Amino acid sequence: MATVPSPFTSSITQSPIVRWILANPILAAGLAAVVIPTMLYVTTASWSTEQGGHGPIVMAAGLWLIFRQLPAALALAAPPPGRNVALLFVPLLIAYYLARVTQIIEAEGYLMYALVLTVLYSAIGGAAMRKMMFPLFFLLFMFPPPDQIVAAITQPLKIALSQTAISLLYTLGYPIAGAGVTIQIGQYELLVAQACSGLNSMISLSAISLFYVYMRHQSDWRYALLLMTMVLPVAVFANFVRILILILLTYYAGENAAQGFLHDFAGITMFMTALLTIFAIDSMFERLMARARQRKDSVHG
Repeated sequence: MATVPSPFTSSITQSPIVRWILANPILAAGLAAVVIPTMLYVTTASWSTEQGGHGPIVMAAGLWLIFRQLPAALALAAPPPGRNVALLFVPLLIAYYLARVTQIIEAEGYLMYALVLTVLYSAIGGAAMRKMMFPLFFLLFMFPPPDQIVAAITQPLKIALSQTAISLLYTLGYPIAGAGVTIQIGQYELLVAQACSGLNSMISLSAISLFYVYMRHQSDWRYALLLMTMVLPVAVFANFVRILILILLTYYAGENAAQGFLHDFAGITMFMTALLTIFAIDSMFERLMARARQRKDSVHG
């Protein structure tokens, strides 16, 4: 007696991902041998820290966007010649092995992802991948950036934002001064590294803001691109607000309070400031563009 497959089983076997795994079991097993240990390493070494805590959210949101766009992308699927794929895959695999042996987490994560993209390219081709360009780019935010690059970018910002906060509070009458990497307010001393630790969260702020811009304005890529240029300045502004909060908490509540629960509260406030600022800029740009369209229509009318 023949068995009739259930609708659930049929839907699984008809999935393009499952079909690809069944058609390429060796390649799928090799890819799993690369992805699983690296992602476990990223989880323990990066996602468990304050700087990388956004990683799981980014991965979930990025995969959701990919599965959402996958049917439209597969309609454009055109696998490239195997020779082109090998020219990409072999050097990346060697570089990944070296990064794995030396345990350079930043290089290992990006090289692992490059191998995943190469395999995806071999399966569906460049045109289909371009259809999913944003989610594929967005997933890069789940890996920690190189510490040297972060330090080179954030160190000048730390000094500049701290000096700006000192000047503002001094103008408002607070007993504050700064020298080198220290901030002196009242009887308390605050290190610039402590006050500006939120700069390490600029990546997570940028990721969340980019996700909002894409989801709301992906149909108008020019406007989305304009709004994306505001993401980094907004992240810097949010960190400036965090610095002000931490300095004032230290002055009014003491150093212990500022470095405890209220320190985490300042971090939450930073994220809320960034998102609300993006919302406000978006609303302002929409109103300006609406007025520009009305003036254009009135002139042509």
